[in-house]
Amino acid sequence: MPEIPPPHLDDIDTHLLDLLQHDAERTLHDLGEEVGLSPSAVQRRIARYRKHGLISRQVAVLDPHRFGPVVLAAVMVTLDQESFEHHRVFATRMNAEPQVQQCYRTAGPWDYLVVMAAPSTRECGRLGDRLFKADDNIRRYETLVVFDTVKSGLTFPLPLWPAP
Repeated sequence: MPEIPPPHLDDIDTHLLDLLQHDAERTLHDLGEEVGLSPSAVQRRIARYRKHGLISRQVAVLDPHRFGPVVLAAVMVTLDQESFEHHRVFATRMNAEPQVQQCYRTAGPWDYLVVMAAPSTRECGRLGDRLFKADDNIRRYETLVVFDTVKSGLTFPLPLWPAP
């Protein structure tokens, strides 16, 4: 399927997208009141955002601490051998691991930044051993245990760049 080019976004679009990324449960009526559109016009815009991939999914964000203790760790990883295939294999492994919360390919001395969650520091260490120490293609990795979450978010400031 060919990629659909992003739509032109006006001020109402950026305002509506900003409202949605902060609270996607708001009714079409409430959103319309806020941006000055009818509920059906809001619904059409949301359908357009989904069609163009601006909204990739809608989920419930859980507070992991409500389920018991949780240890978050950021792991910086450098691969030993780099090729498209080596990166594909690593990315596939990270995507398959439920305890890996985020994984970013980076520039600089580290190839990846991996954020993972475990119920204890012991389990965090075991997870790191299984994911990184046991992998022959990992040259080096360093684990940073998170003491406290200062800020965690999934929202982007809109507009991402000023209009020309």
